[in-house]
Amino acid sequence: MTRTPIELLLSEAPAARPTVSLSEGSDPRVVAGALAARKAGIADVILVGAADAVAAELHAQGSAAGHGISIHDPATSPLTTEFSTAYHDLRRHKGVDEATARKAVETPLVYAAMLVRQGHATGTVGGAVATTSDVVRTAIQVIGPAPGAAMVSSFFLMYPPERATPNARAMLYSDSGLVIDPDADELAAIAAASATSCRALLRQEPKIAMLSFSTKGSARHDKVTKVTNALAKLKLDHPELQADGELQFDAAFVPSVGTSKAPGSDVAGQANVMIFPNLDAGNIGYKITQRLGGYTAIGPILQGLAKPANDLSRGCTASDVTQMIAVTVLQAMANPT
Repeated sequence: MTRTPIELLLSEAPAARPTVSLSEGSDPRVVAGALAARKAGIADVILVGAADAVAAELHAQGSAAGHGISIHDPATSPLTTEFSTAYHDLRRHKGVDEATARKAVETPLVYAAMLVRQGHATGTVGGAVATTSDVVRTAIQVIGPAPGAAMVSSFFLMYPPERATPNARAMLYSDSGLVIDPDADELAAIAAASATSCRALLRQEPKIAMLSFSTKGSARHDKVTKVTNALAKLKLDHPELQADGELQFDAAFVPSVGTSKAPGSDVAGQANVMIFPNLDAGNIGYKITQRLGGYTAIGPILQGLAKPANDLSRGCTASDVTQMIAVTVLQAMANPT
């Protein structure tokens, strides 16, 4: 059975203890998740926020700073001046002056990302309170895209319930949280990035299904053509990948349906990377799988950044925070810099 990110880290702990910055350091769920991560030995954690509020929440949960948990208040941190200078250098071409840079760095979201950019943290996690747009925009502006990355996109890790059907398996759903309506080239880039994420986080070779409402020409429409064009682009750029499309979800997921609808395919009925044609389909699809299928959804996880930065759902639990810390560490392990 596929191991969760926490289970992977417990068996494959990195040689150097990673540090993850959490931008919403006084949120009770974030603090509880951080304490659980420390207890499991997954990572050291920097809780970013007003020092009094963070310390009060730690106290309320029977803990305090120290032993792998530290508090950084952007308003008083000795690093803020360094970060302000670096942020000004980074954003001055956009008209950001020194005063504006200082004000930006004093916000927890930007400060937490600067900890990563300046090498004080391995990765960062936010979004328990902040919106996805704020988290992603900050990550792109401060940490930036990975060299050679065509775009930044997102995915969810989907883990089946304990008592699942024989066909149930861990999967990666992309893009289910960020890119609204990718064109064919963007869809191919999302698929290529998701293949790398599959290897890093599921420890499996990717079998990529380019999803549609059509399977192998059963319907004709511009939206189907976009998917087949994306597959052609993916195969041209990455001939080593196992990918097929266009496939309906049942043809991608159920072996008997895959054999019937796409005979001879090396992906149909076996796919573990599901590439949705747009955010409507991806977001609806992961929530149906989660709420009706009983799958555990971890995400949205960002891919295509120079260093790890990840988003939480505003409905997240403490357990979600701990899992996302583990995801962030695994991403850093897969792409050491």
